[in-house]
Amino acid sequence: MPRRFVFADESGNFDFTRNPGASKYFILTTLTATDCTVGQTLLDLRRSLAWEGVGLNSEFHATADLQVIRNRVFQAIAPIGFRLDATILEKCKAQPPIRDTPERFYKMAWYLHTKYVVPQIVQPGDELLVVGASLGTKKRRALFHAAVDDVIRQVSPTTQFRVASWACSSDPCLQATDYCAWAIQRKWESGDSRSYDLITPKIASEFDAFRVGGTSYY
Repeated sequence: MPRRFVFADESGNFDFTRNPGASKYFILTTLTATDCTVGQTLLDLRRSLAWEGVGLNSEFHATADLQVIRNRVFQAIAPIGFRLDATILEKCKAQPPIRDTPERFYKMAWYLHTKYVVPQIVQPGDELLVVGASLGTKKRRALFHAAVDDVIRQVSPTTQFRVASWACSSDPCLQATDYCAWAIQRKWESGDSRSYDLITPKIASEFDAFRVGGTSYY
């Protein structure tokens, strides 16, 4: 039976204010593939960069990496077949009960995202592995993991699924997702579409969840 791999990363934070450092958006991005070629490609690139003497001291991380490394990453993953989906939530338009805890807001984001995406990528009888980048403290990571597991249980057409939560540093497929999420976040937060334009052909959906809402709550 076919197996689908879904790797997820989030952009933005849970600061629901207009203070400096608070993101305007919370964006959930998933990378879906039939295999893990994109991760192996990044491992190969990392070894090549080391041989070339290009500075990469740890895992790929778009926010921290030099632009020369970003260019190489996007160049490396461009020929690989995978699907990107993003759900964008303008945080100030989230009603107070939805954002009373980070866990509730996080679960809502996952539900809005996966109720559309998951039925698009799997059929009954398929296998589905969903891997999210772990966030926050040990307690919060456990709550987020439980939230994702519950959401997938609600929306998945297949019962053959597993949900995992790993550090981004542990899996190069998550690092590829981080790069794509960063590119989408840059477009929405600052209007910088340079990297976004490189991945546009892979974006299957980009859903502005609160697009029709006109009320700002802070």
